[in-house]
Amino acid sequence: MLRISEIYLSIQGESTRAGLPCIFVRLTGCPLRCTWCDTTHGYSGGEEMELASVMERIRALKCRRVEVTGGEPLAQAECPDLVKALLAENYEVLVETAGSHDISVLPQTARRIVDMKCPGSAMESRNDYANLDRLGPLDEVKFVIADEADFAWAVKLIRFKDLEHRVPLLFAPVWESMKPERLAELILASGLDVRLQMQLHKIIWGSDRTGV
Repeated sequence: MLRISEIYLSIQGESTRAGLPCIFVRLTGCPLRCTWCDTTHGYSGGEEMELASVMERIRALKCRRVEVTGGEPLAQAECPDLVKALLAENYEVLVETAGSHDISVLPQTARRIVDMKCPGSAMESRNDYANLDRLGPLDEVKFVIADEADFAWAVKLIRFKDLEHRVPLLFAPVWESMKPERLAELILASGLDVRLQMQLHKIIWGSDRTGV
């Protein structure tokens, strides 16, 4: 059984697939409590569903790209089974994980987006840094930047792990506290080849709307 918060079709707002149609499967629950979390509605509640029922809902939305997200999707033991079922039906599968669980339970044929928690999240201590050694050729690493201290921390980690030459890197400003233009200035000054990503769904539908 999977506990599902929501399943919906939208425009992908983040990652290297930003702007493309995508089905979102949000699994309920997260052991982290990031200061800037914008999906607190996924902490609890939801609906218990059999894997077969989840797949039926996905097929009905008629899109070949699916992101499994949360919360923290890997907090549910059946998450890898869902990912494998999607891959078996030739979906392009993205999994956005908070970075606190071992990503090796997921096939490398899924695009695993690892959200490393910067100090401003207050969840830095929950990072599983071994995930940076588990990255495969399709994976991406995301940093949510709340302030300039977060930016400096992310740059240091990227250089220490030589991530710039291994996987796409995503820098996202915290909606309320980091001005996108300032983050752009910092990226350009650093010389790093990273992608500044805005949350397109918030630009299109507003920052408070869910299910989009």
